[in-house]
Amino acid sequence: MKKTHKYRRVLLKLSGEALQGKRSHGIDPDICAFFASQIKALVKCGVQMSLVVGGGNIFRGAPKSSEFEMERTVADYMGMLATVMNGLALQNALEKKGVATRVLTAIQMHQIAEPYIRRRAVRHLEKGRVVIFVAGTGNPYFTTDTAAALRGIEINADILLKATKVDGVYSADPVQHKDAEFYTQLTYMEVLKQGLRIMDSTAISLCMENKLPILVFQFSGKDSLRKIIVEGKQEGTIIH
Repeated sequence: MKKTHKYRRVLLKLSGEALQGKRSHGIDPDICAFFASQIKALVKCGVQMSLVVGGGNIFRGAPKSSEFEMERTVADYMGMLATVMNGLALQNALEKKGVATRVLTAIQMHQIAEPYIRRRAVRHLEKGRVVIFVAGTGNPYFTTDTAAALRGIEINADILLKATKVDGVYSADPVQHKDAEFYTQLTYMEVLKQGLRIMDSTAISLCMENKLPILVFQFSGKDSLRKIIVEGKQEGTIIH
């Protein structure tokens, strides 16, 4: 197939909160359908799409654990299970649009998802199936950002796309600091030295060591992904 896009294989990181839309929690079917439509268009262009989704719309691990006097490991495992629920919701939305999709989980649960095996994941991508990675890395104390970096490296993704609520990376929170500086590009070391809260330091370090570029962008308009992946337009902040 003739290449008509800038990136051949992509890993998209979505937060759990992105799936709740304007709700206070849970999953908004309309938002899932919106994401599925954009992803379907990319698959039709020949892009190999994979996703890692968080679970903060259902249960977040570490920050919530102290509220319930819960052990960190227990809370993190509950957060991993929340990502499985989100992954299944996205799979359902994609398959309703006729997109072949596989959910691969780091915590084995044979009745509802395939166990994560790197070669199997790559094979699915080569066959044009969307692959959704869930349950994080399968270990507590690691965020879904780290899981996204790890899976992106393992499948030899061309880029890791991180969808956020803002249009890129700023020197400070642009909502609270109107004079915050917007960055069009950064190096991995600049992110680490400045303590910019894009992804946790483990995720940034993994990407730096394995030369996986990260693009932080706002997933808002219906053409957000197409402009970046197919047209190669610079949106948001590139970290490399």
